Amino acid sequence: MSSKKISLSDWQQQSSTLVYSTDSGTVTPDKTEKPAGTAFSDGFLRLKRETKGRNGKAVITIAGIAESHDKLTDIAALLKKKCGCGGSVKDGVIEIQGDQRDTVSAELTKLGYKIKWAGG
Repeated sequence: MSSKKISLSDWQQQSSTLVYSTDSGTVTPDKTEKPAGTAFSDGFLRLKRETKGRNGKAVITIAGIAESHDKLTDIAALLKKKCGCGGSVKDGVIEIQGDQRDTVSAELTKLGYKIKWAGG
């Protein structure tokens, strides 16, 4: 087992990802891919209006688009432009801020998706 001593200034100049190891070198973190959407067995998208955990503000969630994360981001950008609001893609689900039911469902049907409203 070889131990290599370095000065304090050399240690401070190294990147913050330095990890102790009995072997020499640094450990590089694995790159994880962002999750893609998964489709439901019936082929429909699920649109759901949620307010829980959002201080009473409505958000439309769109689940069931079986596409890559990049494609989901493109669809979310299109919907945000059409609705004039914000939104994001989290864990393969598109979230659109505000209660934009009619606009979102109209745009998704234009794109060729079949829609079901989920929830109460």
